[in-house]
Amino acid sequence: MPKRSWVGVLRRTAAEFKEDNLSDWAAALTYYAVLSIFPALLALVSLLGLFGSGAIQPLIDALGQVAPANVREILTEVLTSLQNSRGASGIAFIAGLAVALWSASGYVAAFMRAANAVYDMPEGRPWWMLLPLRVGITLVVVVLVAVSAIAAVFTGGLAQQAAALLGIGPTAVTVWNIAKWPVILLFVIFILALLYWAAPNVKPPGFRWITPGSAIAVVLWLVASAAFAFYVANFSSYNRTYGTLAGVIVFLVWLWISNIAVLLGVEFDAEMQRGRAVRAGQPPEAEPYARPRSTRKFDERQRQRVRHPA
Repeated sequence: MPKRSWVGVLRRTAAEFKEDNLSDWAAALTYYAVLSIFPALLALVSLLGLFGSGAIQPLIDALGQVAPANVREILTEVLTSLQNSRGASGIAFIAGLAVALWSASGYVAAFMRAANAVYDMPEGRPWWMLLPLRVGITLVVVVLVAVSAIAAVFTGGLAQQAAALLGIGPTAVTVWNIAKWPVILLFVIFILALLYWAAPNVKPPGFRWITPGSAIAVVLWLVASAAFAFYVANFSSYNRTYGTLAGVIVFLVWLWISNIAVLLGVEFDAEMQRGRAVRAGQPPEAEPYARPRSTRKFDERQRQRVRHPA
């Protein structure tokens, strides 16, 4: 696209941020994220327990590189408490995984509704189309997040132990310690691309591993996380205002900011699609500006709106 078109997309994305109530949708996604994070941590700690008691520390160190200090303290306390618990690890893993999958599927369902709001598209897919899609997305996301977490853990001594068991030399360990971070970043971008492609009731031009919106979302998330961590460490009054709950509040705000970044990526891709529709001759104010995947649940008014957008 020419430079003027990119500027127009950015301007419309900023305007639609308020119009589509993305801050409210981010709050809803934060709720479902909180429900899924702690059961997922329980399952992850149970799984990492197979590799010894020192397997948790690299995960804590990895969290410390992206999360604010208060968030790191909360997650460290939770991880340590789970690690020191004396429950049956097999039962804990199964229970944690089941609850995490159920909660994560709620996040995916909320994300679908938010994406439809961004595209100004009613949900036309019936439950028998949505349910398998929702479960499939959830499974892919959970597997990729788990693989990313385990990859982040396997560093230093753990990586050397694994290399010794597999008969791999120290050079491969060094390459792994460097290359795993770009791989994890690609996993994150792919998760966003999958959500952006499958969640809305919109026919996209085609699946792309990396979309402009997903790349922007990752950059925004990294920058916003660093800026929020700096603000909390130097200027905020969370400790004075919330006392012992300060860490929890910071954690929730950080999740909310993260979800705003993710939704802004959806909005950017949506506005790019609007731009393509306008260049094809559709009026700029016409909504919806994309073709629906399914109209099975549409009533007659919604069908007319899709056929003749106004």
